[in-house]
Amino acid sequence: MLYGHGDDAYRFRNIRLNFSSNIPTFVDLSALEEHLRSHLSVIRSYPEPTAHALEAKIAHFIDKNPNQVMVTSGATEAIYLIAQAASILCPDSPTYTVVHPSFSEYDSACQMYGFHSHAHEKGSLCWLCNPNNPTGEFFDEAYIRELAHRHQWLVIDQSYEDYSLRKLGDVDELPNVICLHSMTKKYCIPGLRLGYITVSAEVIAMLRRFCRPWAVNALAIEAGMWLMDHRPQLMDMRAYLSEAQRLRDGLNDIPGIHACETQTNFMLCTIEGHTSAELKDYLANEHGILIRDASNFPGLTPHHFRVAAQTPEADRELISAIMTYYGLFMVH
Repeated sequence: MLYGHGDDAYRFRNIRLNFSSNIPTFVDLSALEEHLRSHLSVIRSYPEPTAHALEAKIAHFIDKNPNQVMVTSGATEAIYLIAQAASILCPDSPTYTVVHPSFSEYDSACQMYGFHSHAHEKGSLCWLCNPNNPTGEFFDEAYIRELAHRHQWLVIDQSYEDYSLRKLGDVDELPNVICLHSMTKKYCIPGLRLGYITVSAEVIAMLRRFCRPWAVNALAIEAGMWLMDHRPQLMDMRAYLSEAQRLRDGLNDIPGIHACETQTNFMLCTIEGHTSAELKDYLANEHGILIRDASNFPGLTPHHFRVAAQTPEADRELISAIMTYYGLFMVH
């Protein structure tokens, strides 16, 4: 487990604007909050040992059989569950590959269960985040089929699938492809850990052998049931992604900042002449703005940081604050 993900506002005082998480902070969750307030009594009882009722609702919505869906306590629980299961089912000295730079928990989970990193063409387990965190890159179906052909198992983390206009087909119909999905991301509820796996019924049955009972808490299940019944549209995604591109253009107008191309709402950036940690501390302490120091992603450098678009007003404030940061050094 990495102690250094985004959304670490607890390290600073008076954070006003949070660009460090890949989840927009401006959405209206009042209807869900009101529902949960009126159903807090669910915490007085154990939840289902496995969230079968929620799995049935999700399966109906995505047109799958309920035995092809498995609800987890966020996509991260699914990552560790898959690594544990694969370590037992794969041959001796199992190997894994991650398409880097990407989410660090793939490495952490595999290393916890005895996998060895493997950069060759074939391996036991391959992890792909699509769209990819932190780069915002989208991988097409042809590339995914190639990876699936080269590895015993391919896990595609689609946590950010709802934050892109590009879409994949049902690649989890491939017999060795496991897909991860995040209701946490889709509905902007990071405090309620809620995700699900889609794969063949045979693989779901195998994964259930490694599940902990009551892994998904009652309040998260209640939220998931309400969300599947109401399916709120929290934002205009096309407009939001247009704002992300405007943020990228504004960052690229700052000398010394380069914001990479992205197919989603967040983007990987570099800063010249300074470190991302220095920029992060300045923005947090002087402006109450939080960004993600991306230097701890495998393959990145102390000059990399990541931001996710928020409102136009907030994005302009971020751009202005970074320009001020550079202006301080130009004066001196």
